[in-house]
Amino acid sequence: MSIKNLLSLCLFFVTSYAHGVNIDKSLVRSYPRNESAQIVTYAKPTSLGNNTSFSVKARSPGGSWKALDMYLVNLSLINTTTGSSATQKSSMAYFDFSGTAEISVTYNTAPITTAVIRPYSYGLLPQISGNNTVAFTLDKPQNVIVQVNDNIFDCLHLLSSTIDTNVPSENSTDVIYFGPGVHSVTGNVLQVPSGKTVYIAGGGVLTATLNFSGVHDAGLSGRGLLYTTSGGAIVVEYSRNITINGAITVLNPNGYAISSGQVNGFTIRGLRAFSNKGNGDGIDLFCCQNAVLDGLFMRNSDDCIALYNHRWNYYGNSSNITVQNSSLWADVAHPINIGTHGNTDNPETMDAVTIKNIDVLDHREPQLLYQGTIAINPGDSNMIQNVHIEDIRVEDFRIGQLINMRVMFNTKYNTSPGRGISNVTIKNMVYNGTHANPSILEGYDSDRSINFITFENLVINGKQIADTMKKPTWYETSDFVPMFANDHTNNLTFRAT
Repeated sequence: MSIKNLLSLCLFFVTSYAHGVNIDKSLVRSYPRNESAQIVTYAKPTSLGNNTSFSVKARSPGGSWKALDMYLVNLSLINTTTGSSATQKSSMAYFDFSGTAEISVTYNTAPITTAVIRPYSYGLLPQISGNNTVAFTLDKPQNVIVQVNDNIFDCLHLLSSTIDTNVPSENSTDVIYFGPGVHSVTGNVLQVPSGKTVYIAGGGVLTATLNFSGVHDAGLSGRGLLYTTSGGAIVVEYSRNITINGAITVLNPNGYAISSGQVNGFTIRGLRAFSNKGNGDGIDLFCCQNAVLDGLFMRNSDDCIALYNHRWNYYGNSSNITVQNSSLWADVAHPINIGTHGNTDNPETMDAVTIKNIDVLDHREPQLLYQGTIAINPGDSNMIQNVHIEDIRVEDFRIGQLINMRVMFNTKYNTSPGRGISNVTIKNMVYNGTHANPSILEGYDSDRSINFITFENLVINGKQIADTMKKPTWYETSDFVPMFANDHTNNLTFRAT
């Protein structure tokens, strides 16, 4: 080992000790930083769970194959008789690359009879060879699911990202650095101060919750994992200018992947998250302003994305929130849920929400009150207004509705009805499938109604739904979705392109 590497390693241990970090020293190693490499893989710590259903390797065209280590992912399947959740085992692997990556996936459990790669919108067609192998090519980093023999649980989540060219120095005073290996901290919660970035390197695993509370200009980046945290993985509250960037993966926390309240200026890019516990939401924002959620891959055991106003000790309006360029799979509840919680005593407003370029991969929710791949359900005297939804591709889901908008009074969560929903545009939404229940638009009463809802280029199983379509004059356009809109829904319009 060179003097430079030896000094870096010493500084890493000193910095870690100062932050109360406990290190599995047998798993810490140095590794070369080769930014010109086409394929970068990361060794999985041997103490983490393994799933042997799949073997995966990747290479640059004409290069040598590199095996990818496999992680065990736990997912959830709700029993509709007992309400209990049965854990379903699945697989995940990740790597970085530039240029083109050729992928070979071997299914070790049974012969492959069918194989698909999702999201379908990516247009990736696997080639089955031999008895149990599929091959395909990625021309850019993407997060995909390789699904064989129609099995939605025993499948491979293959996550890829660009090669990290912004790896910080381990001894930077602005960085809390975690290298390869498994790391814990005293008390299982790491308090992140203002001006600091937590960096988890590829092959690194942190088992502590990250807490950004009352801070500014702080963040998280890297290629590593937040793993089976004792609570939620990340809490951000009463803060400003917080950035989560890179390709961090949250794997099976005992709570939300991210919970955020009263934050102004919050950017989340490239996050991946899996959950299987009750209340296993992906990202929940309460009373937040100026937030961007971009390039996410979420498979969760509750709402993948939830946007709320007041709850617990968070107060105030929500505004200027964007969710974009993401893939969402809700094994329970909604891919996207907006509304629900607010402040009856001091009513709040959610304004200027943009949702665009989203692939909805699944939605399974037997309870009618909680259905909707996108749900807008204000309660607690909330008003939700100025929502723009565009370029949404919905694959056939198991149980649920395409759209659910209700001004509601759910006594389990609310102390008053919502005030209303106003000015929502849904443009270029495509659904291909047969399992959707009728969508619902339901105002509460004449004073707490739904107003000015526009669908533009809504396509259901290849048929464009528009007020100008050929139909019997006594039919409602909404019948062709199908969708029920009650008498307290006003100015509902379906436009062609």
